[in-house]
Amino acid sequence: MGEAVQIRSADGFTLGAYQAMPSGTPKGAVVVIQEIFGVNRHIREVVDGYAADGYFAIAPQIFDRIERIIELGYDEADMGKGIELAFQKLDHGLTAQDLQAAVEAASVHGKVGVVGYCFGGLLTWRCACDLEGVSAASAYYGGGLANEADKAPRCPVMMHFGDKDAHIPMSDVEKVRAAQPDVEVYVYDADHGFNCDHRASYDAASASLAKERTLAFFARHLA
Repeated sequence: MGEAVQIRSADGFTLGAYQAMPSGTPKGAVVVIQEIFGVNRHIREVVDGYAADGYFAIAPQIFDRIERIIELGYDEADMGKGIELAFQKLDHGLTAQDLQAAVEAASVHGKVGVVGYCFGGLLTWRCACDLEGVSAASAYYGGGLANEADKAPRCPVMMHFGDKDAHIPMSDVEKVRAAQPDVEVYVYDADHGFNCDHRASYDAASASLAKERTLAFFARHLA
């Protein structure tokens, strides 16, 4: 359904992306932000899923400034590499610039929503607070999000967490709730990564409910 494309960032750097068009006129646009594993098969399937739901969708390859077309799996070695890429090697200022370029590219197809997972969940929150042209944001289990809970979102935000997530304790979720009473925060009977059906932590019921909520949220704010 989708295709590989290129996006030009503000400094002239060109990064890759995977995008998909719906069968009819787009209801809006969705920027999908990867986990620490790159724009891998799962993220491409997420993009295809939003296109099937009627949205233009695009996932920028935010690791391209480090190495082109990084796609990792979910074993311990790949997880270690992904953490190193995301939190040690990646220039987060340039990442924000690249995400802004993705939002601008998507905006041709209507109002733009952002959805991201794990590391991408944290970046989704930053997009909602820092970028121009974002109309709604849905962040899934964003690691470290509680440390930035005092930021001010510029658009409506929804968040999803799992109560079995060892990486994000419920105390962090409560910190976010206290700091952001206007953000819709949902907690599921699930572990970290519950949306990814390529991982052992996948939880079909939680993934389905979170997607249903996100689609209803985007329908309200991207119309």
